[in-house]
Amino acid sequence: MKKLFYKSSRKAGLSPGSLIHIGEERTEKPKITLIDYDNDNYQERVVENVEECFPFKDYPTVTWINVDGIHQVDIIEKLGMHFGLHPLVMEDIVHTTQRPKMEDYDSYIYIVLKMLWFNNDDTDVKAEQVSIILGDNFVLSFQELEGDTFNFVRERIRTGKGRIRQMGADYLAYALLDSIVDNYFIIIEKFGEIIEDLEEELVENPEPRTLQNIHDLKKEMIFLRKSVWPLREVISGLERSESHLIKDTTFVFLKDVYDHTIQVADAIETYRDILSGILDVYLSSVSNKMNEVMKTLTIIATIFIPLTFLAGIYGMNFSYMPELGWKWGYPAVWVINITICISMYAYFRRKNWL
Repeated sequence: MKKLFYKSSRKAGLSPGSLIHIGEERTEKPKITLIDYDNDNYQERVVENVEECFPFKDYPTVTWINVDGIHQVDIIEKLGMHFGLHPLVMEDIVHTTQRPKMEDYDSYIYIVLKMLWFNNDDTDVKAEQVSIILGDNFVLSFQELEGDTFNFVRERIRTGKGRIRQMGADYLAYALLDSIVDNYFIIIEKFGEIIEDLEEELVENPEPRTLQNIHDLKKEMIFLRKSVWPLREVISGLERSESHLIKDTTFVFLKDVYDHTIQVADAIETYRDILSGILDVYLSSVSNKMNEVMKTLTIIATIFIPLTFLAGIYGMNFSYMPELGWKWGYPAVWVINITICISMYAYFRRKNWL
């Protein structure tokens, strides 16, 4: 549950807008990447100092500044102050437990959401918070880690493929949102394969490990729902926004992202229902196996009840029991015992108890 909650007690008592990083502690130096382009020109570089990004605020071209690593809050503060970000926005950027949301500040739009990827080693989902600032001619993105799903967007900018170099900053923000949402489908497909394998295992040979796998998957679905469900409101808010920062030509693309978000949310709900059904099937299967074992033991005990009765009688040490001196007494007892066993077995078979 660590990825669902982080302790925020360090912020207790501080004034609103205080920049305190809440999240996994990191020591590596943040990486700042700058991409500036228009229809004819393009440049990309990694900057050493955040001050190198400041002149691009007033350029007529589209500028994308991406910061990998938000644990050094002084970088966020310098960049935010120059681009006119509200202190509460900068506080939300370094607080990595934000719920996906969209806030319109007139001169810019602040978007926060979760970037997810599938960990094949542990078969679970890893997540990081991504904050996106959309301005007139710039997009600022802040990530916890280096490495993301934006490589296809970068490649389209480098090669000039598609319409991204012909559009404005709003289309770039849409492209970033779209790449994050599209990656959700990959995660959903992975979980679909895992659930199919789990269903086969449940039918063939359910084990205690199967129950643990079901509970692990249910927790992953809760985490996915917590990350994806609020995203519908974010995209819907962008669609309904009357901000001058989003052009009419971009709204149709935002509608497409919204449709994808609905598909992902529906798939998550479907898998949650399937897992609930799988859990019920597992419990029923274990109960049925226990009933079969108990039935077998009960039948065995029932067969031995009359045999134990006979053995108890002839195990009494009375001197004048009538059959004690009979020559054929021992073989007769065996014949009687075997006859009782066969008769009771045939009776149980006729009743379909075996």
